[in-house]
Amino acid sequence: MSNPLPQTLVLIGAGKMGGAMLEGWLRIGMNPAGISLIDPKPSDEMVALATEKGMVLNPTPGAIAPAEVVVLATKPQMLDTAAPAVQAFIHPKTLLISILAGKTLGDLAARLPNATALIRAMPNLPASVQRGVTAAAPGPGVSAAQRATADALLGSIGKVEWLDNENLIDAVTAVSGSGPAYVFHLVECLAAAGAAAGLPHEIAERLARATIEGAGEMLFQSSLSPATLRQNVTSPGGTTAAALEVLMADDGLKPLMGRAVAAAKRRAEELSG
Repeated sequence: MSNPLPQTLVLIGAGKMGGAMLEGWLRIGMNPAGISLIDPKPSDEMVALATEKGMVLNPTPGAIAPAEVVVLATKPQMLDTAAPAVQAFIHPKTLLISILAGKTLGDLAARLPNATALIRAMPNLPASVQRGVTAAAPGPGVSAAQRATADALLGSIGKVEWLDNENLIDAVTAVSGSGPAYVFHLVECLAAAGAAAGLPHEIAERLARATIEGAGEMLFQSSLSPATLRQNVTSPGGTTAAALEVLMADDGLKPLMGRAVAAAKRRAEELSG
């Protein structure tokens, strides 16, 4: 099988998520000499990395040829102003991958008519530690080879889930896009409950944090379903079972999480409108 990594790539927007993806691409062996970075206000760390690796940073217009892949990782509201400059990096065979929240394939096609192969992707924050998950929806002009290229690039920061329907992106945003914040809040709540049960707050927070870290690692390493893992740590009539009676009650965690995800999905739909 041929190497799916592109020979040339332009990353537009080298902030936290763009920077995380860039580190992933370098880690899986992409040639830094083929990478160009466009960012009006690059961090000192990004400037140093570009210098160290020999990547082109903010080339003058026309200084580089249109790229095999262009990745859009700017703030969504910058699309309109950036579009004319982005067009210069796109030729008919360029693959455009966008991680702009709320910007549909139709939005991208309207503003970037040079692009005929478009993929809309939604990564999440753990991409910064190579444990992210990205959902991606390809447009009709994406070839099998281009999809393989996108899979390799997006897979460098974690797992990739491909969607047949772009309309599912709003639900993805509500589950995995916003999901890390839900987990962080769970740690806060578990620590607060531990403190209320009599533990010093600092110890309660360390216990809660380590518990979520460990449980997450078990999920990562195990092929068992979450339900099976839960059952495996629950002894009938024991302490965990007593707590789960509360969490799994009709007014427990499931309906609460359902309302939270529904609220996030509604907001994602509003922002996409």
